[in-house]
Amino acid sequence: MSTDNTSATPKEWQHRTSKQRLIIWVCWLALVALTVYCWQVMTESTIWAFVADAPRQAADLGARMMPPKWSYINVLWVPLWHTLNIATLGTLIGVALAVPVAFLAARNTTPSRAIVRPIALFIIVSSRSINSLIWALLLVSIIGPGILAGIVAIGLRSIGFVAKLLYEAIEETDITQIEAITATGASRAQVVNYGILPQILPALYGISVFRWDINIRESTILGLVGAGGIGLQLQASLNVLAWPQVTLIFIVILATVVVSEWVSAKVRHAII
Repeated sequence: MSTDNTSATPKEWQHRTSKQRLIIWVCWLALVALTVYCWQVMTESTIWAFVADAPRQAADLGARMMPPKWSYINVLWVPLWHTLNIATLGTLIGVALAVPVAFLAARNTTPSRAIVRPIALFIIVSSRSINSLIWALLLVSIIGPGILAGIVAIGLRSIGFVAKLLYEAIEETDITQIEAITATGASRAQVVNYGILPQILPALYGISVFRWDINIRESTILGLVGAGGIGLQLQASLNVLAWPQVTLIFIVILATVVVSEWVSAKVRHAII
């Protein structure tokens, strides 16, 4: 009597099943088709003759922008000061309004999770979803051109940014410290004052300085829609094709942003 010593051949291991590989290929094909469609939509009105001529036009424009008109620097000091004021005052307004919104949005400090918290979150989302340039455009048409419109635009834009980061910091506070203060019979206001505020103040300072740094950059272009600052001089120079002045304004904006970045980093390092 003979026995069959042959055994079944083991199945080769594969990272994915045939069904999974098919799904991946279908997804890739869909992505390629979507990319081709989006490219067609984006280039539907493109005049390719202009695109081909773009390098020559860019070189011609660069030649007309050089050298910068250094004598124009004296005209820029006041608009630059206005830009710094727009960023600073707008940040202060944004932080002042963002703090109560953040406490209303945080799960552990809101008086009502069903009503108040959704309203606070809606305010945060609304502020963050509208760019400061659009805020400035709306405010210029409401309260007129000038730096006031720029300050309010920066403030409204800053509310959502500061409040979002701050309410997340409030929700991450150490619960043991809050429970210890609550156990002493402290009121709700005392719990916030002695249990939550000391934990979130470093975060609030850091967020505020970081937002101020961002607002410096955003406030430089608000003048393009009439909200004052150095952007107003940029718009005026562009309108009369004064390219050497435009170059100097670009240099001043770049220097301002670099200095604000350095100041922001130093302050945040000292605080945190």
